[in-house]
Amino acid sequence: MTEAFKPDDIDALIHERTRLAIVSALAVAPEMSFGELKEMLSLTDGNLSAHSRTLEEAGYLKIDKTFKGRRPLTTMRLTPKGRKAFQSYLKTLRQIIDQGDQPREDG
Repeated sequence: MTEAFKPDDIDALIHERTRLAIVSALAVAPEMSFGELKEMLSLTDGNLSAHSRTLEEAGYLKIDKTFKGRRPLTTMRLTPKGRKAFQSYLKTLRQIIDQGDQPREDG
């Protein structure tokens, strides 16, 4: 018999759908601009700002504010802690899925 999973086994910070989309996008790109993420994920400025701030406060995301010429440029990237948390999140989901694929003893 395999160990049962509890809802707390899933990282709630990442599991929220908008934050999951942000982390997933940044997991495959070394860095993305605020505008790129906003367009890719069809988010409003406020929505992306709020969720990225939550991820930054948790140490999962690094946000840099610079200038490109005279225009402000905000870029985001996963931190090593964020990348590790995302990998752990995916591992947990895989374990849950694999457990569901096992034949049941009760018939």
